[in-house]
Amino acid sequence: MSKTAGSPAKPGNRSPKHDEHNAYGSSKKPFGQADDKAKMLARMKAAAEAKLTK
Repeated sequence: MSKTAGSPAKPGNRSPKHDEHNAYGSSKKPFGQADDKAKMLARMKAAAEAKLTK
C-alpha cells in the first residue's frame, strides 16, 4: 500500500507570502509605462561616474 493511498489531498498554495516592493501594477512600477532608454543610460552613466569618484 502506498503512502498517498489514504492521505488527504493538500490544498495548493501557489500565492506569494508577501507583496514585492516593485511589483508590476504598483505605484513604483505602474502598468503600461516603460523607462526611456535615454533616462536609463543617464542613470547608468551617473552611477558609473559616482562609483569612479569614490
